[in-house]
Amino acid sequence: METKLRGKTKEVVINTEGPFVIIGESINPTRRKKLVDTLSDHNFEYVLELAGKQIDAGAGILDVNVGFPGVDDLYLLPETVKAINEKYDIPLCIDSPNPEAIRAALKVADGKCIINSVTGEEKSLRSVLPVALEYGAAVIGLVMDDEGISHEPEKRLRIAEKILEQAVKTGIMENDVIIDPLVMAVSADPGAALVTLETIRLVHEKLALNITQGTSNISFGLPGRDTINSVFMAFSILNGLTCAITNPARIAAAVRAADLLRDRDDYAMRFVEYFQGGP
Repeated sequence: METKLRGKTKEVVINTEGPFVIIGESINPTRRKKLVDTLSDHNFEYVLELAGKQIDAGAGILDVNVGFPGVDDLYLLPETVKAINEKYDIPLCIDSPNPEAIRAALKVADGKCIINSVTGEEKSLRSVLPVALEYGAAVIGLVMDDEGISHEPEKRLRIAEKILEQAVKTGIMENDVIIDPLVMAVSADPGAALVTLETIRLVHEKLALNITQGTSNISFGLPGRDTINSVFMAFSILNGLTCAITNPARIAAAVRAADLLRDRDDYAMRFVEYFQGGP
């Protein structure tokens, strides 16, 4: 299954049979005061700095989120997208809970983007899927619904099936639906990782879709986060994960190694190239 995304000219393919794709997570104001301050002043220099660093570290796609208290995301999200597009030729993941802000961002974005995200909630399905269809965007389907977050992998699978069914009914191609199995912190729930890993396995085996996740959620509140994240990423990839919203500077080495060991890096070219470039 291939999900094809584009910047101005650059195409990135997320493929269930191909190498892993990193979606850079850093353009997100959560716990980044400098980003909040600069965006509040409509200053995009720091956004562009973060974008460049993530691309250099191995990100193939950039997640763009400008949400913080008091923000006018209907204005700020498209302006941020335009600033990134003017400097970098890379596909974007438009990340907002506001469908109108997503629409405004897609209207000015180059190429083909991903929307992060739609859920199994009826309101979300009705408001987000038509926007994706209108602008030809792919969508990330987050496996929660009107009943909240289930701790049962089989229930999460059923929500994924519902999102896929509704997306296809709306007119979105099946290969443009990427499932997020939900990553919760193991510091709060010791079984959280196992539930996510089983959900990944089920979605991979039953639906054969591309699968993503917010990897760093798993280690929230714990020391040694990079170690936890890298191990969890490796487990997830073995179960069927094909892309992740994460920090490329801290995870790219593990991802390149996973591709190498899964025979998805001919003659270790990408692995050697990464380390020769300086991780």
